[in-house]
Amino acid sequence: MGTAEAAARWARTWHDAWQAQDTGAVVMLYAPGARFSTQAFREPYHGQEGVRQYVEQAFSEERDPRVWVGDPIVTGDRAAVEWWAAVVENGVEITLAGVSVLRFDQAGLVTEQWDSWNQGDGLREPPAGWGQ
Repeated sequence: MGTAEAAARWARTWHDAWQAQDTGAVVMLYAPGARFSTQAFREPYHGQEGVRQYVEQAFSEERDPRVWVGDPIVTGDRAAVEWWAAVVENGVEITLAGVSVLRFDQAGLVTEQWDSWNQGDGLREPPAGWGQ
């Protein structure tokens, strides 16, 4: 599978799975030995079980997610994908805006993911033209 196809699948699956809070669909995007870093200074998660651990924990704290995912930017075996989510986290309305930098293997599975994101108060939609 080519990187552009893998990145589009990643974006589509994360969008749908986050809104449905479907951990299993997310985990299937990652290679068995994947490295998943959710913030620059956190310890990364490893493998599909590490991805599962992080996603289950995150989804357990969130309610009513509304998610937007931008068009992937692809070069070589890497892609960058913007994402935006308005959620109720632990009873508080917040908005998350971030980007995931991904590396894919030949099968189209993520081998590395590096996230960077910001959090704001309230439920906000992305600005016009975002993610394109």
